[in-house]
Amino acid sequence: MRRLTSVSLALLLLLVPLVRGQKVNRGDGRPTCRRCDLHHCCNCSYSGFTGVPMVTDQALSLDLSFNNITMVTQKDLIGHSRLRALDLHGNRLAEIHPSAFDSLWSLEELDLSDNQLKFLNPKWFKNLATLEHLNLLNNPYSRLGSPSVFFGLVRLRRLMFGGPDLKELRRTDLFGVTELEDLTVHANNLASYDSGTLGDIWPLGRVTLSLHGPFLTNAALAAAVLADVSYPETPIVLQDLNLTGRQSVQPFRESAKKRIRSLSLRNCSVSDASFVDFLMAMNRDPLSYLHVEDVTLKGEGRWEKANQTDYKSIDEFFLRNAVVVDIYKFTSFLQLGFLLSYPRKVSVINCGVFVMPCDTSKLLVNLQYLDLSDNLLTDLTVAESLCHGVPMLTELRVLNISGNPLKSLSLISHLVANLLKLTHLDVSRTLYSSMPSSCSWPSTLKNLNISRAKLTATTSCLPRSLEVLDLSYNDLKGFSLDLPLLRELYLSGNKFLELPAGQPFPNLQTLTLQFNTLNVFGLPELQSFKRLENLQAGYNKFICTCDFVNFLQSELQQKGNVKLTDRKDGYVCDSPLHLQGESVSQVRLSVEVCHRVLFVSVSCGVALLVGLLLCALLWRLHVFWYLKMTWAWLKAKRSSQRRDTTDSEALLSFDAFVSYSERDAGWVENFLIPELEEPSEEGTSSTSSSRPLSLCLHKRDFLPGQPIMDNIMSAIERSRRTIFILSENFVQSDWCRYELDFSHFWLFEAGGDAAILILLEPLSKDDVPKRFCKLRKLMSSTTYLEWPEDEERRPEFWRSLRNALRGDKD
Repeated sequence: MRRLTSVSLALLLLLVPLVRGQKVNRGDGRPTCRRCDLHHCCNCSYSGFTGVPMVTDQALSLDLSFNNITMVTQKDLIGHSRLRALDLHGNRLAEIHPSAFDSLWSLEELDLSDNQLKFLNPKWFKNLATLEHLNLLNNPYSRLGSPSVFFGLVRLRRLMFGGPDLKELRRTDLFGVTELEDLTVHANNLASYDSGTLGDIWPLGRVTLSLHGPFLTNAALAAAVLADVSYPETPIVLQDLNLTGRQSVQPFRESAKKRIRSLSLRNCSVSDASFVDFLMAMNRDPLSYLHVEDVTLKGEGRWEKANQTDYKSIDEFFLRNAVVVDIYKFTSFLQLGFLLSYPRKVSVINCGVFVMPCDTSKLLVNLQYLDLSDNLLTDLTVAESLCHGVPMLTELRVLNISGNPLKSLSLISHLVANLLKLTHLDVSRTLYSSMPSSCSWPSTLKNLNISRAKLTATTSCLPRSLEVLDLSYNDLKGFSLDLPLLRELYLSGNKFLELPAGQPFPNLQTLTLQFNTLNVFGLPELQSFKRLENLQAGYNKFICTCDFVNFLQSELQQKGNVKLTDRKDGYVCDSPLHLQGESVSQVRLSVEVCHRVLFVSVSCGVALLVGLLLCALLWRLHVFWYLKMTWAWLKAKRSSQRRDTTDSEALLSFDAFVSYSERDAGWVENFLIPELEEPSEEGTSSTSSSRPLSLCLHKRDFLPGQPIMDNIMSAIERSRRTIFILSENFVQSDWCRYELDFSHFWLFEAGGDAAILILLEPLSKDDVPKRFCKLRKLMSSTTYLEWPEDEERRPEFWRSLRNALRGDKD
């Protein structure tokens, strides 16, 4: 018993990881990961592996990130020739066998970042000719190594390398890298750089550089790196910079000679002086895109010294997540008037802006796109920013003031009414709770976003010129405004119980109604939309009726022109209870549920047919007769049990009950009665054989007013014998059959000698119904009397009959 328990415990410990989908140890000591989907993408991250696990050789993607893997051996990845993506970042990887990746002929993406690799071996990548993306960031190597680890990677398009320990970059380190779409270099502590190391890569797409240390302590080195990647066609991203000293801006003077067009600064600190120096350094450079994100402004905004710069080429200025250290001393952006008059797109997002003075707005003469989302604008301050409705931003086409604490939609409509070129307005994520009955909008407005507000109803305030309307995530229960030009309508996250009617939207092509309370919808609702092509209605409270399930599974594809463009797993049954949580596409409803009337009709018809067949079978087997006679027999037996056994003789009133057909009444009246009830002509004899007998006849002795069956049963019970006058007439008589039926049961109680059979005419036992098995048996085993046609034999017949009737009295 102990051994069995141990074995069970071992099996349980083995199966638990399988159930959790994590790992199972095989006999060779390697764990196994089974978390692979139908697309052969295996996600084995966060599983605590200390070595590369075994996975299916059909895997196309393998994610082993955030484990505790320290080494990749020569055999770990053998057989994975189909693998296209391998992610090993976030482990403790310190050693990789030179041939570890040799079998990965189809590998396109390899991530070895955030590990403990102290050197890079060129043998790792010698067979990875199909590799396109390689990430080597944040490993403790100090140099890339020679010969170049990238030699032979002719299809490499995205390269990321470097980390806090990278100290030098040599000209030969990147041999073999001819062109890249994306290059990321983290070299915050770089101490040595050969000019031209990155300059040989052409064409070169987006470049992201982290050069915090060189910008602070070695401007020449930073300038050399920046100059090698500065091309008009190459967007440059500089991150982790501290531009608070004038020396930190020096590298930009060198790169400006290469005429940079797109520059992004991320996670940086800027002082007033360094910002002015930056503008001076980039002066007359064809800079068209300036992106600043996660910036800390440590000055007071005194940038008037940069007024002499020329930035006519600037087209877009993007500022997000800016923090002003001393907000109360910071002056307005009016000092940047020389810069504000040129860009067509300005974005100032999440920067704590509570007002943009009207004087500043007047400077934005070429502005076509303005994004002031996620700030602190109120109804009062936004009125100031838009100059209280006075047309200033005359070229503005797109205005985004979402994520601000605005409350009056009527005010916004009034403020933008004179923006005669405005086509897109985003006022989502505001505090709008109601909508006025009428509003004034520019006739050019085509795209309006009022999502994630608190609207409970809509009015004719909405402009009829709209082509795209987003009212998602409000508290709407219906929408029926007449918008003849509307092409796209987004109503997700509301409280709709049914699809809106399609008649008010004759040109609607896209409708989104996810996360509402829809129960069902069908072809008639969709047909009310004349031009609807795309519908997203998942994640609702669907009642999986037969019509709805059939519509989604087949009818929509066969008869409708509308396509469900969201995920199928979003269409899930909410009721009935036994289908709750099941995908509609997987539901299979029975005929009983879907065609209840037909099912009941067919079932009743089948039941009736079976009942008829069963009744016919029971009739054929005489079951009804047996039941009827059993009841009669039980009733008779119960009556007889009530009698006192000592008085049983006294209850017998007749010597015999005569059962005969009415057609044989002449024989009974002319022969049987005179012979048995009248005294014998020989009359002087005192023997009992000559004594008259009493017969029970239905014509004479049945009680009037009593049921026939009761009379028959009573007659048989009160008679010592039952005489059956058998003939063809008897067999065909219904009443004779009743008498015969009851006597058939009575024979079991009284014994076989209670019945006397007289055949008036030749009659075989086959003429007696088969259900009277007792009588048929008696006819086979017991002598019965035959009425002789010869008169000379009749005395003998009467003598035998009398003897049979008096047998139990003698």
